[in-house]
Amino acid sequence: MSKKVLVLAETRDGGLRNVSLESLSAAKRIVEKGEVIAVLLGSDTPQHISTLAQYGADKVYVVSNDQVNQYTSDAYTQAISQIFKDIDPDFVFMGHTAIGKDLAPRAAARLGLGLISDCIDINIEGNDVVFTRPIYAGKAFQKKKSVNNKAFATIRPNNIPVLEVDSSKTAEVIHFSVEIKNLRTIVKEVVRKAVGGVDLSEAKIVVSGGRGVKSPEGFSTLQELANVLGGAVGATRGACDAEYCDYSIQIGQTGKVVTPDLYIACGISGAIQHLAGMSNSKVVVAINKDPEAPIFQVADYGIVGDLFEVMPLLTEELKNMFVVC
Repeated sequence: MSKKVLVLAETRDGGLRNVSLESLSAAKRIVEKGEVIAVLLGSDTPQHISTLAQYGADKVYVVSNDQVNQYTSDAYTQAISQIFKDIDPDFVFMGHTAIGKDLAPRAAARLGLGLISDCIDINIEGNDVVFTRPIYAGKAFQKKKSVNNKAFATIRPNNIPVLEVDSSKTAEVIHFSVEIKNLRTIVKEVVRKAVGGVDLSEAKIVVSGGRGVKSPEGFSTLQELANVLGGAVGATRGACDAEYCDYSIQIGQTGKVVTPDLYIACGISGAIQHLAGMSNSKVVVAINKDPEAPIFQVADYGIVGDLFEVMPLLTEELKNMFVVC
């Protein structure tokens, strides 16, 4: 199918987010004779051109404008709208991240296009591009298509496999100038509460804690296991409300949605609001001293016991396994 797909290559702390590569993979699925065009916004982004090419981009638009070095709704919407009018793509893909969830509806509305959000799969069916997205907190799935095969779409991280890298592939680079004006918001400083580590929304392994962790010190135990596994730490809203951890790592209906390969739930009862944020995890391991806890109904593996006894043993055993390996 001959299509043109525009992909926003999102960066964070100077690095290219993995969901941008997944968006390229989604674009390649629906493009046969057309083009996949990546967009890099900001003065420090040209370093990612070769990576985008090797993962499927045929062209890379680079906007080296200081006004898009930090994300603001106005600046990014203006930039994407101007690039869209220059390229006239069929679809625009971006990650279902904090930026994507804010930018996609604004840009789509400005351009008079539809939006399909939080997609977990994109395929060709007949002459249509069909998008699959979860509904009812992941209990059901909905298939949608654009009536004119032209729309914006956001892609949930960790759902569409990244294409194998082709180190020989190159892309045409286009340095594009945009006019950014009448900004209502200017970012002067970025202060982060969450420090370093693996990005929770893209983590392949998540170690998450609930009220059963009992204290901020308890979350240190979770962090130790996450470090051993190369994963990230998450939490329930209850744990955040109790001030055991920061809201930036909250998972659930009012927090982040994660889809890791492995989700370890520690001291989490399994309230429906939390399950909405992690129910699509590939493998769920639950540790809880209550054998009747609802979390065991969605867990692939369950450990009934005191997490403060289980966690140190599990962490030590995994450390030994990795040393042997």
